Amino acid sequence: MALLSDREIKQLAENGEMIEPFIDHLVSEENGKKVISYGLSSYGYDLRVSNKFKVFTNVYGTVVDPKGFNDSEFVDIETDVCIIPPNSFALAVSVEYLRIPRNVLTLCVCKSTYARCGIIVNVTPFEPEWEGYVTLEISNTTPLPAKVYANEGLAQILFLKGSETCLTSYRDRKGKYMGQVGITLPRA
Repeated sequence: MALLSDREIKQLAENGEMIEPFIDHLVSEENGKKVISYGLSSYGYDLRVSNKFKVFTNVYGTVVDPKGFNDSEFVDIETDVCIIPPNSFALAVSVEYLRIPRNVLTLCVCKSTYARCGIIVNVTPFEPEWEGYVTLEISNTTPLPAKVYANEGLAQILFLKGSETCLTSYRDRKGKYMGQVGITLPRA
């Protein structure tokens, strides 16, 4: 496997619509104000988080069960700045829609700006031929409330090109998260 460069990512995004909308440079300022960067970087793409969040709540005293997930475990919030309670968790969705090529696997990691504040972003790999909006898992590991800024960078995607094309892709397997729109809850 080899890491794709900015040149290769740009070509795949523009020719194959791998990332929509695609920003072909790193944006760190808008209208004279600093933002948490997003867009194309040297060997990756900094993904933005939208303004839609699902923040965990324990109002009903439920147990988190991946085989029987209950939407009432969350409070839906649409905001420009999401406050995640101490030692809590939220789900969000990316601004960008992705279409991963058959010979590419991606890893998604937290941006250092958030990681240095105790905010961790956990996203599973995007398998070959997966497509959809990305459901982003955001953990506030601190004992303090934490801010997450909508429409700014949250995580970086690294694109790994296989030495040969896989036999079976996510699309071939009819993966359960294929084509997801919005924040997608666990499916057993």
